Amino acid sequence: MQHRIVVLGAGYTGATAAGRLAKRLHREDVTITLVNAEPDFVERVRMHQLATGQDLAPRPFGEMFGGTGVALKQGKVTAVDVDRRTVTVAAPDSAGERQDEVVQYDTLVYALGSGWNDQGVPGTAEYAHEIASRAGALRLRERLAGLAAGESVVVVGGGLTGVEAATEIAEARPDLDVALAVRGGFGDWLSPKGGAHLRKAFDRLGITVHEHTAVTAVEADRVTTADGTGIPATVTVWTTGFAVHPIARATTLDVSGTGQIVVDGTMRSVSHPEVYAVGDAALAMGPGDKPLRMSCASGVPTAWQAADAIAARLTGAKVPNVPVRYFNQCISLGRKDGLIQYVTADDRAKSAALTGRLAAFYKEIICKGAAWGVAHPVLLPVRRRRVVRETAVVPEGSPVRTAA
Repeated sequence: MQHRIVVLGAGYTGATAAGRLAKRLHREDVTITLVNAEPDFVERVRMHQLATGQDLAPRPFGEMFGGTGVALKQGKVTAVDVDRRTVTVAAPDSAGERQDEVVQYDTLVYALGSGWNDQGVPGTAEYAHEIASRAGALRLRERLAGLAAGESVVVVGGGLTGVEAATEIAEARPDLDVALAVRGGFGDWLSPKGGAHLRKAFDRLGITVHEHTAVTAVEADRVTTADGTGIPATVTVWTTGFAVHPIARATTLDVSGTGQIVVDGTMRSVSHPEVYAVGDAALAMGPGDKPLRMSCASGVPTAWQAADAIAARLTGAKVPNVPVRYFNQCISLGRKDGLIQYVTADDRAKSAALTGRLAAFYKEIICKGAAWGVAHPVLLPVRRRRVVRETAVVPEGSPVRTAA
């Protein structure tokens, strides 16, 4: 009987895990099913570009995974039962009616990722725009296209997403009044060189920065701060972090307070060893015993780790455990400027930083490489190994059942 591997979510992490498993395991021994709501790959790290009118190259999964042995199932995951090892997937039938299908698995890779987090701030869900999804980016794109010269855009959130959104909008629409509202200090996580370049870029683009400004309400034409000040905002873009998909919290999986699945160093659930979680969906510890941040930089290595661990356990090989670490933070500041902040293994800024056009080129190579890596999950040819046992282990190395 073939071992059934089901991967939920085909973002950077889920798609990478599925492709890597297909490269490592013999097709006669396993089935690999990749479940995703959309038929093509979304380059989430480029949503700020999509929102400002740039067109992205289509990447259909049918082409990306053609001939690999990965079976694609388009539909929305509505439920996971980790005790019965089933997933419920909803997809429209030929008449457009929703049909639920129950998919069984032996090993599950949970990669449903995250979406925007409105933090419960009043008015955010009603009036603010998000760029954590393609649908959100396209809605913002349409709204920005309808703005007249002199109208205002306020981006809330001073992390990487907020910085990239503000600079992209300001560069694409220099006729707009663009501002960034930051709860803490602007760019305070960067090195002195990195911070100085960030401020220089914002000055060049004419972006107003409101530091130490907590937004407590969003209205149709303004945001209100903690001290009662109103900042005009024809359009508000909300980028204050991400929230994971809620399905994991509804299961019996061990999850954190944020709803992330608690995993060990091989990305395996600490409560259900036949379940692996990768990317934003996983609470994984990195260097310095710090949780990995939600990002492509940490997500893709977790997908590599999970896929290699699954393949090793199924084929009787030694299970690799390669710690995930950081090297740099790549920030685009429009299309012609960028900032590469070099960081320690646990993501603290070093003094060194790359800036300007060369940094923009570097960031572009990283983005292209991330998309290329989804379709090419291993760099060198590998031998597909035969499954020697079908396992579900409780502690490490203690098989519950085996099969040839």
